[in-house]
Parts: sequence; structure tokens; C-alpha cells
Amino acid sequence: MSGEAVNKTTPLGQFLSALRISKGLTLREVEEATNKEISNAYLSQLENGHIKKPSPNILYSLAIIYGTSYEDLMSRAGYILATSKGDKTSKGKRLAAFANQTLTSEEEEELLKYLAFLRSKRRR
Repeated sequence: MSGEAVNKTTPLGQFLSALRISKGLTLREVEEATNKEISNAYLSQLENGHIKKPSPNILYSLAIIYGTSYEDLMSRAGYILATSKGDKTSKGKRLAAFANQTLTSEEEEELLKYLAFLRSKRRR
């Protein structure tokens, strides 16, 4: 990545900026690469920390373009709680931290199904 230190605690916006720069892309080039799904103005606000929790579909598109882990972006945005490798704790600790909401087991299961669906699309 760029010369700045980037690690698991780097905020989402700063991390996305470092990824974009490391790929040699401008904000407009990312906009074009997403077929204008993500405007350069929106991406700029995201990188500058003005938008802290973009939708999962935005994160998915950026993960594809930047060649990075969708799960990492989801974690940095606060949708998935980070776990250590080998941690076999309950799904609830790995799954969504949807602001101020407690998920029912049915909601949790549906989110897992949706994530599986997204992962299957990525493999095609």
C-alpha cells in the first residue's frame, strides 16, 4: 500500500484511500470502474471519514475493484465483528453489529445466507 501505516485498526476511509492510491486509481477512475454506482464525490466523502458506514453493496464493489477482502471492509465498517483466527465462538460474536439492534436468530440466519450468496457470486 502507500507509505502510511495501514493495519487492522486503520479507519475504513483511510484504508480505502490507501487501497485506491496503491492501485494507482483516481476517484473518477473508481467511479467509472463501478459503472457510476459509486460517484467520485461519494468516494471522496467516504475516504475523508464523512461517511463511516456505506452500504454492503458499496463495500462489495470496492472490494472487487481493489482486490481486497469484502469481509475486511465489512468489519472496518462495523457490520461484522472481527474475531481472532481459530475463534470458534458463537455466530453472534462474528456477525453484524447493526447499530443499536439486537438480531433475532432468524435475522442472523438470513444475514448468513445473504453473505453466502454474495460469496457465491464472487466465485463465478
